[in-house]
Amino acid sequence: MSDSATSSIKVVPRPSHERGNADYGWLKTFHTWNFAGYRDPRFENFGSLRVLNEDRVTPEEGFGTHSHREFEIFSYIVSGELEHRDSMGNVEVMKRGDVQLTSAGTGISHSEKTHGDREVHFLQIWATPSTKRLPPKYYTRHFTDAEKRDKLIRVVAPVGSDDVNNEREGTGPTPVTSPVTLWATILSPGTDLKHRVPRAGAKAYVHVVQTSGHNPKASTGATVHVAGSQLREGDGAFIYAENEGDEITLSNVGDGDAEVLLFDVE
Repeated sequence: MSDSATSSIKVVPRPSHERGNADYGWLKTFHTWNFAGYRDPRFENFGSLRVLNEDRVTPEEGFGTHSHREFEIFSYIVSGELEHRDSMGNVEVMKRGDVQLTSAGTGISHSEKTHGDREVHFLQIWATPSTKRLPPKYYTRHFTDAEKRDKLIRVVAPVGSDDVNNEREGTGPTPVTSPVTLWATILSPGTDLKHRVPRAGAKAYVHVVQTSGHNPKASTGATVHVAGSQLREGDGAFIYAENEGDEITLSNVGDGDAEVLLFDVE
């Protein structure tokens, strides 16, 4: 890994082509942290974040019924439609802009499969909960492209945070029982956004969504500068801030839109 620094912000890039990746025919997947057959001792977790997979699943395929415990599991839908079914009786078809969270707690079984005749592209994100042995819960939220346009909006936030409600469906961020907040934006070319870190010693992770297509060998598509480091689609960056009030700057220096996720983590 290489790193760079701007002011008191340290950035450690995570190039897309260095992520774990696999092509199973029905599933094309990238793993930012250890998952399935991908193992690297440097990438076990980052704070409460444990999994960030970027998945593409072909029509009529998906993940059959399987079980989870003690993870907060959420899906961020990029394109296509994803059908969710679980042991609590939830059945839902999710589309672009949807964020769905399963708080597995003491245990839940679910399946996720492509709905319709188009490939589904989504990010599967897992975090470890702050409190164990909680009852399972299920939440969905929807965020439009217009809401994200050139603004960082909170799409996931800890239970008890401002504007977070405990309804199954509703407005505001999706509630999570982990110390992680997920911000999302669609940056227009030539646009800069600044994000102020919540405290001294804060950590963040930035991911540029691979919207222009699956490419396991090299980064392509949108180009985003993050505190002086250049990221392309699929790339990420670990960010370490020394001081309260430090700002992370996201700049779209390419000629097309860039969809970017930013995680504040503990």
